[in-house]
Amino acid sequence: MASFSFSLPATAWALDGFGPWTATGVRGLLAGLIAAACLFGARVPVPARQHWPGLLTVAAGCAIGFPLLSTLALQTSTTAHSAVVIGLLPLATAAVSAVLTGRRPSAAFWTAAGLGALTVAAFTLLQSHGLPTLGDAYLFGAVLVCAAGYAQGGRLASHMPGWQVIGWGVVAALPVSALVTAVSLPVEPVHLTSRAVLGMAYIAAMSQFGGFVMWYRGMAAIGVPRASQIQLAQPLLTLAWAVLLLGERPSALAPVAALIVLGCIVATQRARS
Repeated sequence: MASFSFSLPATAWALDGFGPWTATGVRGLLAGLIAAACLFGARVPVPARQHWPGLLTVAAGCAIGFPLLSTLALQTSTTAHSAVVIGLLPLATAAVSAVLTGRRPSAAFWTAAGLGALTVAAFTLLQSHGLPTLGDAYLFGAVLVCAAGYAQGGRLASHMPGWQVIGWGVVAALPVSALVTAVSLPVEPVHLTSRAVLGMAYIAAMSQFGGFVMWYRGMAAIGVPRASQIQLAQPLLTLAWAVLLLGERPSALAPVAALIVLGCIVATQRARS
């Protein structure tokens, strides 16, 4: 969760020198090459056929959909605003996991998680004067596709090591990443700066691969619903990065909303399934 909290600020840095489509393609291409080298070096066999639908969901949601939609959102939304909206992700992940596994978390769990989601929704509407913006639409779409990838990845992590789940996911996305990179590079000129290079290196190595290694392992250990709610703390950390590293000035409502959401973590972690 801590490594993911820097993903939006790092993406904002990458956008200093890359266009949104180029940034998405290059990060996926680099992450896929890193993962392929790790899988080849460890001589990991190709996963069984029954695991590939889940791996393709990980690829579509975590390696392609979320990076692209969140990057497009940052074209019009601040990092601080985006961080609070992404706070909906834990609830969405828990809901998708419940559908996939048939397990039903307790009423106390859903009550606390629902309060966190309502807080984020209210914050979004207040910030946009009652109507969601295009950036919000991108962010809500990013939440939905990433939730599916999280839930499927967490399920698969009980059958194979977490690093292999995300490894095969980003490798499966390599053809799409390569195509997006090849098509977007001539249209979106690249202007390399130190911030752009650092941001790209982080989102490729950590946001797209390294962070997921720890994330999926944790999901396998404590379960997808409970693990997903730990991520409710992410908006607070991202807000801190936005202020310290990007110089943003979030609205007074942003930290209030983030703190309410953080309080929901305690409740969801105490609630028994």
